Amino acid sequence: MFITSSSIPMDSIIHIESISDMHKVFGLPKPKHPLVSIIRFKNVEIQEEFHHVRCSFGMYCVTQKNETVGSMKYGRNTYDFQEGSMVFIKPGQVLTYDGHQSTAEDPGWALLFHPDLILKSELGRSIDDYSFFSYDITEALHISEDEKMALNEILGKIEKEYHQNIDRHSQKLIISNIELLLDYCTRYYDRQFYTRSNLNKDVLAKFEQLLKTYYEDNNQYTTGIPSVSYCGNALHMSPKYLSDLLKRETGKNAKAHIDDFLLNKTKMQLLSSKASISEIAYSLGFEYSQHFSKLFKAKSGVSPSEYRSLG
Repeated sequence: MFITSSSIPMDSIIHIESISDMHKVFGLPKPKHPLVSIIRFKNVEIQEEFHHVRCSFGMYCVTQKNETVGSMKYGRNTYDFQEGSMVFIKPGQVLTYDGHQSTAEDPGWALLFHPDLILKSELGRSIDDYSFFSYDITEALHISEDEKMALNEILGKIEKEYHQNIDRHSQKLIISNIELLLDYCTRYYDRQFYTRSNLNKDVLAKFEQLLKTYYEDNNQYTTGIPSVSYCGNALHMSPKYLSDLLKRETGKNAKAHIDDFLLNKTKMQLLSSKASISEIAYSLGFEYSQHFSKLFKAKSGVSPSEYRSLG
């Protein structure tokens, strides 16, 4: 249930569950469609009483901001908007607005759509494939003027659909255009990863060194196998962003890199020591040797004992 501004206690979280709730935050009238809306930031602002207030979202939100002075917080991170930057929010995320004042003639927009809109559609089944909804706010997408124009053209089609009389085709066409917009954003993120290739190689080197240091410091005995979340936090990235970055740079995601690292360490130990399979599994951070053997066979095609006998 939406909490009105007059009843917001300090340090509380406002749950913005519907499109109507979000319209109230911007001081807008009721939306034309209950499950989807586009808010153009020109001539609208988040109501002052909602600045510095933590907000939990019950919907998907794609935001594009231009030349904005101000910041947005997601978790412990603060992101300062730059020209042409985009942020993707999914249901359950908590953000804090510190107040934005745009100097641009076109300050940008927000596309809002409720999970119920796409529930029975193909997009509803594939929405998790758009991994940028799980990126940290510091991992925003930066788009060019041409890219802005392409996205605005799609937005215009969505707006046209929900402003006219709703018929049996409306929802399908709205969802199709949302999916098209997200597909373009996937392309633009691929472009961004590509143009930052040198930086990505630096991240890859740091990631590999992180895994080496993890075992040199014997962290596996207290916290087990290094997780993607652990690696992302250590490198100041969201796990999804780290995985996508590595996948685009090397063809393998973060989990596959960790598995390969473990496989190589296992092969060295199998051929250079007389330790038992269970001892090697424990030394790598596996709680159960069966899980260790299963992973090794899946990756190498033979069991640990068979590999040792081949050597």
